[in-house]
Amino acid sequence: MNLLFTTLSTFISLYSLLLFIRILLTWFPNVDWYNQPFAALSQVTDPYLNVFRSFIPPLGGIDLSPILAIFVLQILGNVLGTLASGFAGVGF
Repeated sequence: MNLLFTTLSTFISLYSLLLFIRILLTWFPNVDWYNQPFAALSQVTDPYLNVFRSFIPPLGGIDLSPILAIFVLQILGNVLGTLASGFAGVGF
């Protein structure tokens, strides 16, 4: 059980990093999202971001949904990390 929670926590950390890179790249208008590796990054991150974009529309041309998306991932990662450390002493 510890391995499962640790693996999920690591995956969430890596996915958060991908989201952060995606957000930073949106600051550069010359990035072509149809060419690799940007297209792959967009395909991996956009479905998750679109969930939050449906709740928080862009305000004045600024998309605030990634802030909530990363916040939710960080909470989930912290919960899974806590569960992993809790099960570490149990011997599963």
